[in-house]
Amino acid sequence: MNRIAVVGSGGSGKSYVARELGRLLGAPVTHLDAIYYDDEWNPLPPEKFEAVQRELVAAPRWVIDGNYNSSLHVRLEACDTVVMMDVPTRVALWGILSRQLRHGAGQHTSGVYNRIHWGVITYVATYRRRMRPKVLAKIHEPG
Repeated sequence: MNRIAVVGSGGSGKSYVARELGRLLGAPVTHLDAIYYDDEWNPLPPEKFEAVQRELVAAPRWVIDGNYNSSLHVRLEACDTVVMMDVPTRVALWGILSRQLRHGAGQHTSGVYNRIHWGVITYVATYRRRMRPKVLAKIHEPG
């Protein structure tokens, strides 16, 4: 395990698992939220976001957490291991709420990017039905 992509719903524990894997394996950890958003929560343009990921995955060892389905192929093409955080919806919803209670809102150096709004709640509440099948299909595509 040298190149690990950690994917799954918001609130599923991706960042925690990525940090622990990085610690155990001595690999650098990247939280894609830290790349995608600036300090004002403005997203990076898609082509720049993908380019940054291509630079990251060129390294010999890494752990990258984040779903970002539009650029998931970049990580999947380069990784040797995928960790799918496949938790029930109620667990993911509790995950985003408990993260808010533990860390508060905002961007934290520990890789926690926490901003709950209706869009986030809807994404997490519908992840298993809407996004999970797309992510699993990409994971299982012949490479």
